[in-house]
Amino acid sequence: MVENKTKQAKVSPTSFIAKVANAQQRKDSKELIAMMREVTGEPPKMWGASIVGFGTHHYVYESGREGDICLTGFSPRKPSLVLYIGEALQDTAIMSKLGKYKTGKGCLYIKKLDDVDRNVLRALVAKAVRDAKARP
Repeated sequence: MVENKTKQAKVSPTSFIAKVANAQQRKDSKELIAMMREVTGEPPKMWGASIVGFGTHHYVYESGREGDICLTGFSPRKPSLVLYIGEALQDTAIMSKLGKYKTGKGCLYIKKLDDVDRNVLRALVAKAVRDAKARP
């Protein structure tokens, strides 16, 4: 069985964010930590070298592969903030109200938090957490 590359790391999320070069991303990252902590009720933990995650979800694929990953999280990447939202991105009612963003498979890309409606983003994160908890 293949082992997951992304695992919880012992690095402090605060230390990681402090090293982010872009001042706007550092500010936005601190805001995301506060919001995601409030939504999940979980403290931030590092997953791998660059993901700040909240909570833990154990998953099992139809193939039999299984593992643990954060319920939700984000990573401040050079071009944008990447939020790990999953299937909640398919909720067109929420997404139509969010603001300026791009998506990938399960990922939401935002240049800066001022580009989106924070209340809608909070609702999207809450939906992502509920969806993850409901999955087997």
